[in-house]
Amino acid sequence: MRLTKYTHSCVRFDDGDAHLVIDPGTFSPDGELSTALDGVHAVALTHEHPDHVDVDGLAAAAGADDRLTVWAPASVCVQLEQRDALRGRTVTVEPGESFEAGGLAVAAYGGQHALIHSSIPMVANLGYLVGNAVYHPGDSFVVAEVPVERLLVPLHAPWSKVAEVLDHVIAVRPRHVHHVHDGLLNERGRGLVAGHLDRVATRYGGSYEPLELGESVEV
Repeated sequence: MRLTKYTHSCVRFDDGDAHLVIDPGTFSPDGELSTALDGVHAVALTHEHPDHVDVDGLAAAAGADDRLTVWAPASVCVQLEQRDALRGRTVTVEPGESFEAGGLAVAAYGGQHALIHSSIPMVANLGYLVGNAVYHPGDSFVVAEVPVERLLVPLHAPWSKVAEVLDHVIAVRPRHVHHVHDGLLNERGRGLVAGHLDRVATRYGGSYEPLELGESVEV
């Protein structure tokens, strides 16, 4: 299975004729969504925030491809179903469920977005384990209840601090760590956090392997 990183938290999985994209959001530059979704009929969304779901982009993609289906928490499905092109094209996912999307096995964990601030309402959030190998936690540090080969750790967010990022890696203990959720960092900030990730991942028996935009790795 091939994993490809796109902007911020958007990633794509390819395994022969099986294809899945997670969290194509509004941080992606013009044209990237079309590239990420090229030949893909399955999308999984962790939660409703715009940096994880480009509703206009998904509606346009669904209008151009009547096979496109989106798996997401119930609140996200309600939002998407308001668009004509996406009506009847969503599947509600609950924590603890396993399903097949785009020909790939997916298991859902968690259920709640990490706390940003007491004045900001909580929203639903799911982490997805794809192909029993790669875990995308969305906007949370929920630990999957099974061993994880590769972790897509959120590098930086308004709801996190570096200590929590590192503790998530320690708790999951993956063999390989790749970062996502880096769209608010400049190169200096990304490098600073990455240095800590490299040190901690190595100490706990894994390795930090950053993926550049558009870069792929076999998993």
